[in-house]
Amino acid sequence: VQLVESGGGLVQSGESTTLSCTASEVTSDVYTMGWYRQALGKQRERLAAIVVGGYSDSKLYADSVKGRFTLSRDKAENTVYLQMDNLNPEDTAVYYCFFLSDETYSWGQGTPVTVSS
Repeated sequence: VQLVESGGGLVQSGESTTLSCTASEVTSDVYTMGWYRQALGKQRERLAAIVVGGYSDSKLYADSVKGRFTLSRDKAENTVYLQMDNLNPEDTAVYYCFFLSDETYSWGQGTPVTVSS
């Protein structure tokens, strides 16, 4: 599975931005897609994930972003979006998309988000 991320860049504190991640060559009906981030000098942190398969999708959020970040999915395009609201400088990091199935565990190249105060 290949992942292509887009979005991010420089945003002002309090503003919003949306990241997207498109997966290609998806052959699994059951998988998880989501986002991690890694700030300079810190460990990678899982932010949000969507579990696809079964009767309906399930979304999971880290406590640190719950209520501010929203994950959505375009099923036809195999794309997930991470809408990030009310950003603050602590959200500055490189954001990575991931795809996990019983066949593969893939990562995107990372897209930087810088929040200025």
